[in-house]
Amino acid sequence: MIVVTTPTGQIGSQVLGTLLESGEPVRVIARDPARLPDHVRERVEVVKGSHSDPDVIDEAFTNADAVFWLVAADPRAESLEAAFVDFTRPACEAFKKQGVARVVGVSALGRGVAKNAGHVSASLAMDDLIAGTGVSYRALTMPTFMDNLLWQAESIANDGVFFAPISGDRKAPLCATRDIAAAAARLLRDPSWHGVADVPVLGPEDLSQNDLAEIMSEVLGRPVRYQRVPLDAVRAAQLERGWSEAMAQGMADMMAAKEAGLDNVEPRTPEATTPTTFRQWCEEVLKPSREW
Repeated sequence: MIVVTTPTGQIGSQVLGTLLESGEPVRVIARDPARLPDHVRERVEVVKGSHSDPDVIDEAFTNADAVFWLVAADPRAESLEAAFVDFTRPACEAFKKQGVARVVGVSALGRGVAKNAGHVSASLAMDDLIAGTGVSYRALTMPTFMDNLLWQAESIANDGVFFAPISGDRKAPLCATRDIAAAAARLLRDPSWHGVADVPVLGPEDLSQNDLAEIMSEVLGRPVRYQRVPLDAVRAAQLERGWSEAMAQGMADMMAAKEAGLDNVEPRTPEATTPTTFRQWCEEVLKPSREW
């Protein structure tokens, strides 16, 4: 039995789909089971509630062999520790109590080098908490997601511009959520691994923001340019969206760490290199997402 958290989320839904295609028995934790497609709900066990709730977690992890763990951090959380570490504490108790063998989690690059890196530092602290339970754990460690650009699709379509607080010519890895989900599903289905380790998911190439603009322009058939914005503007924008002070500052601190090279510290290896190119992602995900 494999338990999937965030089964309707961007990554969790793809993990769930892959597991079902391979015929695995799956149990999901869902706040709103109605958001699951009918054909999915018919094939999985559903535990209703939040995966921060001890009673929900206890029920979901009973007789489970493996768990896909993803914290969709609450933007209104009072602190980064509350959003990542405290949220995960009930699960860690349940891993031990229910004898879960393996956990695959979504985390970030930066172990050993991240200092005051906001959401990244909090995610790495979450990994340490899980690893401390004695469960076999694989933390998928990622740079920025290609799919994050979908949040700016309206600006790209209407104004031909996208924004970030990163130097336009700084090259860094970026990955597609489909490749994260594929890595997670592969590990969840494999009972042979043990211990604790990071599994980097780096995409196939390092690209700058200006590179992204050029590729999007070619795929969409219209000019797209990149505009750098100050970190203070990022923080202010999150506050306007209702984020807490701590979570907005954590985002700014994370982006500052990325500008300082956080995502470039992991050496690129064949094992860490995943297949989806940014051009392919633009053609298959971004372009079909709306009318251009």
